[in-house]
Amino acid sequence: MPGAGFDRAEELLAQLTHEEKVALLAGSDRWSTVPIERHGIPRLTVTDGPNGARGGDENHGPTSACFPAGAALAATWDVDLVGEVGAALADETRSKGAHVLLAPTVNIQRYPRGGRVFECYSEDPYLTGRMAVAFISGVQSRGVGACIKHLVCNDAEFERRSMSSDVEERPLREVYLAPFETAVAEAGPWSAMSGYNRINGVYAAEHPLLLDVLKGEWGFDGIVMSDWGGTNGEATPAGGLDLEMPGPARWMAPGHVEAALARGDLDEAGLDDKVRRLLRLMVRTGALDASGPASPRADDRPEHRILARRAAAESIVVLGNRDGILPLDPAGMRRVVVVGDLAAHTPIMGGGSAEVNVHYSVPVLDGIREAVGPGTVVDHQVGTVVHVAPPPLASSLVTAADGAPGFTIEYFTNPDLAGEPIRAFTTGKSRFHWRSQGDGYVEYRQFSARLHGTFTPALGGEHLLTLGGIGGEVRLTLDGERLLAGGPDPEQAPTDLSVALDLGAGESHELVVEFAATGESRFRMLEVGHRPPQPDDLVARAVAAAAAAEVAVVVVGLGGEWEGESFDRPDLKLPGAQDELVAAVAAANPATVVLVAAGAPVEMPWADEVAAVAQLWYGGQEVGHAAADVLFGRVDASGRLPMTFPRRLEDAPVPELTVRSPGHNVYEDGVFVGYRAYDRDGTEPRYPFGHGLSYTTFGYRDLAVVAAGDGLQVAATIENTGDRAGAEVVQLYVGPEARQGDHPPQELKGFRKIRLEPGESTTIGFEVTRRDLSWYGPEGWQFDPGEYEVRLGHSSRDIRLTALIEVPAAG
Repeated sequence: MPGAGFDRAEELLAQLTHEEKVALLAGSDRWSTVPIERHGIPRLTVTDGPNGARGGDENHGPTSACFPAGAALAATWDVDLVGEVGAALADETRSKGAHVLLAPTVNIQRYPRGGRVFECYSEDPYLTGRMAVAFISGVQSRGVGACIKHLVCNDAEFERRSMSSDVEERPLREVYLAPFETAVAEAGPWSAMSGYNRINGVYAAEHPLLLDVLKGEWGFDGIVMSDWGGTNGEATPAGGLDLEMPGPARWMAPGHVEAALARGDLDEAGLDDKVRRLLRLMVRTGALDASGPASPRADDRPEHRILARRAAAESIVVLGNRDGILPLDPAGMRRVVVVGDLAAHTPIMGGGSAEVNVHYSVPVLDGIREAVGPGTVVDHQVGTVVHVAPPPLASSLVTAADGAPGFTIEYFTNPDLAGEPIRAFTTGKSRFHWRSQGDGYVEYRQFSARLHGTFTPALGGEHLLTLGGIGGEVRLTLDGERLLAGGPDPEQAPTDLSVALDLGAGESHELVVEFAATGESRFRMLEVGHRPPQPDDLVARAVAAAAAAEVAVVVVGLGGEWEGESFDRPDLKLPGAQDELVAAVAAANPATVVLVAAGAPVEMPWADEVAAVAQLWYGGQEVGHAAADVLFGRVDASGRLPMTFPRRLEDAPVPELTVRSPGHNVYEDGVFVGYRAYDRDGTEPRYPFGHGLSYTTFGYRDLAVVAAGDGLQVAATIENTGDRAGAEVVQLYVGPEARQGDHPPQELKGFRKIRLEPGESTTIGFEVTRRDLSWYGPEGWQFDPGEYEVRLGHSSRDIRLTALIEVPAAG
């Protein structure tokens, strides 16, 4: 609970007028709170997101470090490492002039098609909670606030702003609230974010659990803010929400607050509590001691590069390794073929809040080329084009007015591109988003923008140029000829235009793109895409190259087009012809290794046909170096799956959302989420929860389990029985021996990542509390005395040691 350090917050609270208090209940703009200059209360600034601190200007702001996504961090099963990443992201948050990082995302990976599965940690509440505690502790150790999100059951993107997650109290407590409870109890996050969705019919931002459970039962003393635009009605001021974001105020506007006070739904003490929490956050983050956030800047720290590479390498999960082909030995290797569009353009993050303007990124192709010796030829074959739409036009193909790569962009304060621009500079981007609060240098409703540069194709042939837009008119001109023009759509549907051009290699063309804002859209977008000429026989070329190589490395996956906010995946299949490509390459070369760059499970019909498979996840800026480190054995393969990979979508416990009536998604799976359902039903997954191969072997022995105090004490000895150093993730599962139909057969209740030299052994211990063995019933948390089975193993399906123990009723 707060101590003497919050006296200053109390003093400021006593000095505020009623009107000033009300003004603090909503943001002033997209990323900041309202300043009260009379009392020296500054703006408090927040920033996205879970794998990198973006800053306020997502179009032209300074670049940022990009660390592995949430699912990848959980795949390390290394709480110390996750804490280091949290601390590094706190440094990044300060570099962007912000006080609070809008992370971590601790929603449960219930629905494998969910658009933000990659951003969450795990399907298991225990693992999710441990990752959340580590991440939050790391962030807040640097004096930056963490914001745990999204309370709660915000587990799918379909109709996310209105869908009701209809869930019974037991799974709500045991599965979905559990990681939040753990984080609040052990890490004390300074802020929390409500979800967009409804919970049993009530919007999350208004739900009683914010007051009754979060602030009441758990004693949370931080601030609760809404997700952006996630307030929905006049009940908002009276509930547990403290800060409406973004500004300006909507449902926390003075009129609604005064109406709630007049009705008696909100009293002055409740109003004071909301403001007190914001002032506490300012004290905790040092916001009150500075004249304002520092100007955002790009700090490409060498130590962050090293950490990002280590985190990405430890997250990689070797799923299959036939005949021990991995690690590859580069000595004497003459030719390697690297296949895949994503080998040269490896996705490093998912879409939405996770996107940052990254300092740099290392694709897998570059990582492999750096790792092998000068005598090894590394051939690259595209194999198949993956993108749904052509990717943004590369800055390397365009030259701005100052001679730098990219476009010259000009902004105007009118929709007609008239007069002198208010700003003109060089940008390496060709994709831009403008939101309703603007970007500080443009008035959102009245602006236009022009891009111009010299476009010089590297290849001759048919080039496809695309032009997309939302909320405005878009035009594209090449060498003075207008080729594309359109928009805006009355329903705000995206404008999607394209033109195919026969262009010569090295020939220069003057390219101009214009955007003119129209209407009252809250979101505007401009994107220039480009697809260079592609041969018709891409797969045949890849197969021929694979047949001539000693090893073929195929990179497949997804990216922000398939995994991001506001949409779910249509299925678990790899898009395009990637499955066919893998099968063809594997048929041509038995030494085929597949790397999957995706944030969630994908179906792998070719898994038994290839020599090895590894999951890269969205590994951040150093993913290419990390992939090479694991492929060539510079580091041991030590990642483990934080989620179950089904063989087919139909095998997943929740293949489809159960929408029983319009707007209501029924959580019929109850507490049987993820591996719990696979275990109950006897379904064989493609790869089980906790699975992951190492380059060495480990022996388990001497399991000892005793009932002591409030729970169990568990110990065992683990030995590296192989011939090289390695890391093992020892996993502890517990289940009631007399299994009833409404209890999972086993649940994760502990884990430890250990590193051992060849022949080295160590004894590790676990404590399992009575609460760990309890379930949530009509009267709250309850424990059933009796016999429990304790299981220690390498994964949920690879149990090495078991023991039965009688656990008595509390004395």
